Amino acid sequence: MSIRNNIEGLQQELKSQKVTLIAVSKTKSNEDILEAYEAGQRLFGENMVQELVAKQESLPKDIEWHLIGHLQSNKVKYIAPFIAMIQSVDSLNLLKEINKHGAKNNRVIDCLLQVHIADEEAKFGFDHAELIEVLRDEALSDLKNIRIRGLMGIATNTDNEKHIKEEFYELKMLFDGIKVSFFRKEDSFDTLSMGMSSDYTIAIEQGSTMIRVGSTVFGKRVIKHFKASEG
Repeated sequence: MSIRNNIEGLQQELKSQKVTLIAVSKTKSNEDILEAYEAGQRLFGENMVQELVAKQESLPKDIEWHLIGHLQSNKVKYIAPFIAMIQSVDSLNLLKEINKHGAKNNRVIDCLLQVHIADEEAKFGFDHAELIEVLRDEALSDLKNIRIRGLMGIATNTDNEKHIKEEFYELKMLFDGIKVSFFRKEDSFDTLSMGMSSDYTIAIEQGSTMIRVGSTVFGKRVIKHFKASEG
């Protein structure tokens, strides 16, 4: 299957479910991204700021770039001029930094608050109590150059579908509670980003509105082993 066929198949699958597709293009070549672009895909996700900036400079300007990897505060300035959404916000200090650079660029930057839902220490994100604390912080109302659009989460990397389903279910319940408690009057709080290539069908069943898919679009990474004679 070509990248074009993969994109068209996913778009058809998601159309009736009103789910947005983010094509995760980390480590992918500009040629691969352009093939997805020519199939109609406009939303792409990257993990690393340096790679994201390089691709943004050389690819079509109507691409909407999403930062989906962990973001250090000192790197916000590099993406603030163009980023469509930062999905991996995991502290109030990071929100403040994004707001500062949003103001410098005369932009309001869309953000998702990343919630730690996995049984893995390596994953970033707020726990439930931290999330509520940030949303109750009076400093949040002073940040006029960010817009909190919703929540993002990464499930445990496991073959146990029941476990994954429970994690996504809990995140959807949290999203609904946050919406009612803090964003009742804001229609813009509408995004629940959960689900990747291995688990996006479960995520959609549990209420995801946005999935972040890499290998299902671009194919699995192939590592070529060179012979010594090939240099």
